[in-house]
Parts: sequence; C-alpha cells; structure tokens
Amino acid sequence: MSDRGRPRSFDRAAALHRAMEVFWAKGYEGASLSDLTAAMGINSPSLYVAFGSKEALFLEATDLYTRSEGTDIWSTLEEAPTARLAIEGFLTETAKAYSQTDRPQGCLIALGALHQDSTQGLICQDLRRRRAENQTALETRLKRAVAEGELPADFDCQAAATFFATVQHGMSIQARDGATHAALMATVAGAMAAWTTMAGARA
Repeated sequence: MSDRGRPRSFDRAAALHRAMEVFWAKGYEGASLSDLTAAMGINSPSLYVAFGSKEALFLEATDLYTRSEGTDIWSTLEEAPTARLAIEGFLTETAKAYSQTDRPQGCLIALGALHQDSTQGLICQDLRRRRAENQTALETRLKRAVAEGELPADFDCQAAATFFATVQHGMSIQARDGATHAALMATVAGAMAAWTTMAGARA
C-alpha cells in the first residue's frame, strides 16, 4: 500500500509542549493555526487528527501547563510552616517563575484568553475555573492557619485570598510587559507589607 496521504508520524507529547508555548506566548486568539503547526512541526490535517480542534488543543495545553509549570508556587503554599511564609513563598516563587527568560513570561492561565466571545466561550470558562481553583487554594491555606490558631478567628480569608490572587495576576501582566525579577520582587515586598496590615505584625 502506498504511504501517500498518510499523516507523518510525530512525537505527540513534544508537539503538545510546543503548542503550549505558543499559546503561552500569544494567547488563544493570537495563536494562529500556522503559528501552531510551524512550532509543532506538523501540518493542519495532522493537528486535527491528533487533537481534534484548536480549542481542544488549547484545553490540553493548559492541562499540561498546570501539571508542569509553576509547581513550586503551589507546593510552597502548601508546605510552608506558617501562613506568612506560605504567602511570601507563593509570591516569591511566582516572581521567579514569571520572569524566567527561557520561556514566555507571565502566566498562561491568567493571560491565555480574557475576552469572551462566541468563538472562545469554552476557553474563557475553563481559564476562569482554573483561576478560581487557584484562589480557593489560597483561601484554604489561610483557613488552615485560622483553624490552627495562627491567624485570628475573624481574619477574612476570602478577602485576603482575593487580594493575593489579584497581586499574582498583576505580576503576570508586569512580567509580560518586561518586568525584571527584581521589579517583581518589589511587588512581593509591597504585598507582604499589606499582609502585616491584614494579619498583624506577629502573624
């Protein structure tokens, strides 16, 4: 049987990783099909056979991003011995991850698609869900500190989690605009001054 017309074999995992980097750098809307196929080293028919659609490819790429990028941010949040160190570590690791020069700056989950329309509603919904889950992780860590007596019983965990998630999102935009690691760490210092106001000097 002739091999003519058969899709060329390729490393699916490697192609997905390259697609993730394109989406990370350009966002869902900004990443054209030609951008993706050029980076992945495949043609359009092979992309559709392997991944189904651009939308499905993006969703799979964000799954990969969540599993493989910024993991130190969330492990520090969970493993730090105090809430203050957890929040400080969370932001410090964010500054480190977002300013690395060997990959796109900022966060795919924060910047991947911000303007919902009829062509990317599912994409925006998925990213909103992921951002909400991240904020819930912050709130859960703070509630643990309240339960352990480290923070006062009336500490507003939801408001604090919203604030620090917002700081992280802002750092993503700063990084995308070219902020250095030092500049992002200055933001961390400001956020930790706010922590002292919220939690008290001893927390």
